[in-house]
Amino acid sequence: MPLPRPRFHLPRLRALPVLGAAACVAVLWGAIALQAPSAQSDESDHELARQALQQGKVLPLRTVLDQVEREYKGQVIKVEFEHDDGRFLYELRVLQADGRVLKVKINAVNGKVLSVRQKGRD
Repeated sequence: MPLPRPRFHLPRLRALPVLGAAACVAVLWGAIALQAPSAQSDESDHELARQALQQGKVLPLRTVLDQVEREYKGQVIKVEFEHDDGRFLYELRVLQADGRVLKVKINAVNGKVLSVRQKGRD
């Protein structure tokens, strides 16, 4: 006597991408919900930067990027805008041709370099 066939239905292959996409959306939505306070602070940082630029309080990012890439002969790979102790700052990470990464802090008002450190070393 032959063995009975299992009584479950496998989804068609066409449905698998849709199910996978739905699962990814659910996971991402959960991750966003868990990071809500962080996301909210990022939005306020962006708003602060936008207002400071519109009011002429800071240099445009493009001006600072050009200056840093020229002076430190590398490519900016990360940018942060901060309001620290009453000062507006750009904090940039610069990848140089030899693979070193520099952390450059710049006064966002006048473009003056405040500090340069090689990332990973203090």
